[in-house]
Amino acid sequence: LLSKDMDELQIKTNSSNDPVVDNILMAADSVDEVLQILEFAKERRCVRATNSNAESSRSHLVFTIHFSVQTPNYTRAGKLHVCDLAGSERLSKSGSTGTLLKETKAINTSLSCLSNVIESLQGGNSHVPFRDSKLTHLLKDS
Repeated sequence: LLSKDMDELQIKTNSSNDPVVDNILMAADSVDEVLQILEFAKERRCVRATNSNAESSRSHLVFTIHFSVQTPNYTRAGKLHVCDLAGSERLSKSGSTGTLLKETKAINTSLSCLSNVIESLQGGNSHVPFRDSKLTHLLKDS
């Protein structure tokens, strides 16, 4: 998780006990406001060229929507995670060096951790390794 200036962001817990990235929480009351927030997130996303892909995403995008529906008789609340995951690349084919190599390794590691979590959940394991990566920690309640 990197900020626009490439500083590492931390996962924190907000007042609702939800994991959030450095307590970044934005409210929206309309579809237009949601789209503005998505555009803001898209602008902060890192994309670079590699030998494998002319526009390779160098980061994951996790966009979480908290919503509630209220009527006179009930209130329903929910959460929807929308994820655009960076793709896995073979180190030997990507031609990545330096920072790109480090990013490629981090992407591959987080995707591997996600795979391990899915396998653990499908297998009914008593321990699910959600804390092995920031991505799986953020998606723990999915």
